[in-house]
Amino acid sequence: MPADTVSWTLILLSFVATFVAARILGRRWRERRREREVQASRANESRQVRRARERQRR
Repeated sequence: MPADTVSWTLILLSFVATFVAARILGRRWRERRREREVQASRANESRQVRRARERQRR
């Protein structure tokens, strides 16, 4: 019986660790992907659009 408790505890802990790691890595991956998409869309903008955005920042 105690061996069952230990094994279930290890299974539960490994599940929690895997879940947390996947959430963190997935979030980072989505942030990087979103940043690449923003950079790609800005690279395709015209000079007039870039200047207008820069004026709005000021």
